[in-house]
Amino acid sequence: MQKLPRFSRQNDKDFITALNFNVNQYFKENNISKYANREMVFKTIFYLTFWLGTYLLLILGNFGVGVNYLLWAILGFFIAMITANIGHDAIHGAYSKHKWLNQLLAHTFNLSGTSAYMWSKIHNEAHHTYPNIAGFDEDIDPSPIIRISPQKQWFKIHRYQHIYAFLLYGLSILSWIFIEDYKNFFANKIDGYANKSHPKFEYFNLFFYKFLNYSLFLIIPILVLNQSWWQTILGFILMYFVAGLLLSLIFMLAHVIEETHFPLPDYDGRLDNSFAVHQLYTTANFASKSYLVGFLTGGLNL
Repeated sequence: MQKLPRFSRQNDKDFITALNFNVNQYFKENNISKYANREMVFKTIFYLTFWLGTYLLLILGNFGVGVNYLLWAILGFFIAMITANIGHDAIHGAYSKHKWLNQLLAHTFNLSGTSAYMWSKIHNEAHHTYPNIAGFDEDIDPSPIIRISPQKQWFKIHRYQHIYAFLLYGLSILSWIFIEDYKNFFANKIDGYANKSHPKFEYFNLFFYKFLNYSLFLIIPILVLNQSWWQTILGFILMYFVAGLLLSLIFMLAHVIEETHFPLPDYDGRLDNSFAVHQLYTTANFASKSYLVGFLTGGLNL
């Protein structure tokens, strides 16, 4: 197994101390909570209400195939927004100071079909610890035919990835729902990042929420919609294509542009920069002055 990368400790203490002080002062001087404000609560209610409302319109509206496809696409949009805003913050423990509320809202991830527990392992632990480090950050290795890291072997097909990558990005959540969650859960490792054994309750969560998702978005629509079963499956694919494409673009823009770095540990696993400095080299802002982009992405553009 690969050695876990080790960050440099040079100047680390002074930089982190100054950074934390300035961040805390910002919240204190402006009397701002580090947790969800009224706007976030409104956004949560708005997204969840319209997500449920769109689903009920699809199931009970008795519309034609064209309108149903539009509703499937809208569902995909709300899945992306709920995931990027509510689920992401809750799994980070950043939505509320109350742990139970974070845990409750994290289940929006499960309802969307992806495992909140596995996301916490892959995103919180692996990605945020080792962003843009090949072999440890799965976000930069989404598919063998997509080359994001300069350390990844180059093949001729990669010269066309600017064309086909968006198709694969759109299929990313479908891959998570049907393949990746199961594979990562039972392999019990994420690239070079070793995990402890899973809590027994997470076995129940994995299968219960997968069954619930398949039932809500596949089985029930096939049974009740006035259209062919294959048209419903296409709608299901459309929903997750929209969600996958939006989420992939949000997360890629924050880490995979020309200005970000892709550090490589030396033979002993040592990195040149401290942890905090590494985060700055491997992360980027996008549309930082746009209120709309900040609202839609939940601040992930910063």
